[in-house]
Amino acid sequence: MLDAKIRESSMTDLWNVWFCELHRKRVGLNIKVKRFLYSGKSPFQEINILDTYEFGRMLVLYGSIMTTEVDEFIYHEMISHVPLGAHPHPRDVLIIGGGDGGTLREVLKHPTVERATLVEIDQMVVEKSQEFLPTIASAFGHPRARVLFEDGEKFLAQCREKFDVILVDASDPVGPAEVLFQKPFHESALHALRDDGIFITQSESPFFHQKTVRSLYRNLGQVFPIVRMYHAYIPTYPSGIWSFAFCSKKYDPFERYAADAERWKGVTTKYYNPEVHRAAFALPNFMKDLVQPPPERG
Repeated sequence: MLDAKIRESSMTDLWNVWFCELHRKRVGLNIKVKRFLYSGKSPFQEINILDTYEFGRMLVLYGSIMTTEVDEFIYHEMISHVPLGAHPHPRDVLIIGGGDGGTLREVLKHPTVERATLVEIDQMVVEKSQEFLPTIASAFGHPRARVLFEDGEKFLAQCREKFDVILVDASDPVGPAEVLFQKPFHESALHALRDDGIFITQSESPFFHQKTVRSLYRNLGQVFPIVRMYHAYIPTYPSGIWSFAFCSKKYDPFERYAADAERWKGVTTKYYNPEVHRAAFALPNFMKDLVQPPPERG
């Protein structure tokens, strides 16, 4: 009688590593990890890059998901093409933050943009994104790109240049990005815009971050003549619904979309289109309540 071959089949696949991003310490998103690509600390924050099964490579800063290869196009298209579609001739664009490079990539698709300036405080985010996320960080070497490793708040406060569009591609209001959500920064942005300029900032989750959203839009409404919320559906962001603040000296984004074919020549998108542009400003009632102050009682 032959001896039975000993093999423990239950031990053939023991890899069971997950990344969990928690919100309010009670609910979160779990993503299974294939492998760890990078883990380190810059002078400003902890940086991790993971390879995942469902969302490809994923950039995580201070424990929060910034972007993934699979759904990054939604955020980067919506923060870029909505203002560039509303402005009649955007030539000079300023990006504050955006170290992964996705917003810069989308902005430079527009032929009217003569120069896109990106101001990022954390050089390591740019370097690691170029190394591990090349499809996102693909435009840093573009001839119309200017990349500055500086504090965005200080840059704007001291800036003597004028811009057609300013995009704040910031992380959450904690750590180095916190100052980018404050009223003095928004006042600096107003002064750095041309007379028909547009200012955009990501404005957090209208579901999980309602206190922050209310305060942010109250401040913006005291600075800019026109303030509108718009939104997009991003699977890896808290609650799946994410908001953006459209602030302008002149243009109402709901009424304005530059449909000139020449303007959009070479601009390829996977999420954004004219219908999405208009629909993004149609808000559910609970989101309207966040950006519109309640009527005064007599």
